[in-house]
Order: sequence, then structure tokens, then C-alpha cells
Amino acid sequence: MGEAEKIAVALGRMFPGLCEVVLHDLRDPRHAIRAIENNLSGRRVGDSATELGLARIADPEYPSVLQNYPNQFPDGRPAKSTSIGIKNTQGEFIAALCLNLDVSVLSSVTLALANLVATDSEHPGQPLETLRDRNARELRQTVETLAAERAGTPRSLSRADKKALVRQLHGDGYFDSRDAAQTIADLLGVSRATVYNYTK
Repeated sequence: MGEAEKIAVALGRMFPGLCEVVLHDLRDPRHAIRAIENNLSGRRVGDSATELGLARIADPEYPSVLQNYPNQFPDGRPAKSTSIGIKNTQGEFIAALCLNLDVSVLSSVTLALANLVATDSEHPGQPLETLRDRNARELRQTVETLAAERAGTPRSLSRADKKALVRQLHGDGYFDSRDAAQTIADLLGVSRATVYNYTK
């Protein structure tokens, strides 16, 4: 636990004013917070575990990593969070390292970048041309990129995000390639039939 605390402190100090890092000791859920660095939520050492911590205590099969999920600080500021469960040799969760990024700090930067990359076109909607090859390697890279834009990996996406991703690929003409549906199915961790259902 002491080594995990060092990691929490180092990560928090790397992103001052931007990312809160909290180490939870799940062996004592009523006083779970062992360390909190770059405090943005107003919590204190000794405060209780969150719902995720309690879920991990109750279920050893609970996902070890939950990455880039939407969250909110008590004062309403939006956050993006990642929670990493830490197990003992018996496979039981004993701790969790949580990172809470203050998204509001980046809002002005996001707006500036959105304006920078915006385009004007007399032909809105579909692009006039496709500047990429449609081979399997390119398809795989495209799926991974689209998943990253949705803050996840292909297999970790929700059903709705997978469906939206497949529809985008279908609209971009990727299903014209041989074995494209099977490649997409393998990447998303679903059946080929499911991929075709997502296109409807």
C-alpha cells in the first residue's frame, strides 16, 4: 500500500490544479481514503469509499480498470475519471487508485481547437473523397481511432457506441472490402451478425 501511495502522490503532483489522484484502502471502506493528492473534490484522508469501491469489495470479478468515464465534482464541474483496482494474491480487491481530471479547465482550449479544425464546405455531410486505403490494416487502425475518440478501446465501448461506430464505418464504405464485417466483429468482440444488425 505504501508503494501505491507514492504513485498517487507523484501522479497528482505531475498535474497540479488539473488532476486529482486518490488512493482508496478497500480493506477499511468506512475510512477508505488513504491519500489524496491535488485535492479537487473537497474530500479528506479517512473519508469513506465511493460506490465503485464498494462494488469492488462485493465482487472480485468487477472490472479492474474503468477508464475515461464521465464524472462530476461536488461543485458541478465536469470530470473525466479512471479507476484502477488493486488486488492481493488471493484475487481480492484491497485498494483502488483513482484519477479525476477537471475537464472544465480545458474547456477554453477545447473550444479554440474546435474552431481551429473547423472547415467550410459547399458539400456538408459526407466528404467528397476518401483519402485512405481500405485494407484490413487500415480498417483496424480506423476502428481503434474511432474507439479512442469515444474514450475507450473497441471492446470496451458501450453497445450504443459500437453501433454508432459500425454505422460510421458503413457510411464511409468500409463494408465494401472483403471480410470487413468479420474484421470489425473481431475488433469489437461481437458476432458478425451483430455487426450487420448495427448497420440497420
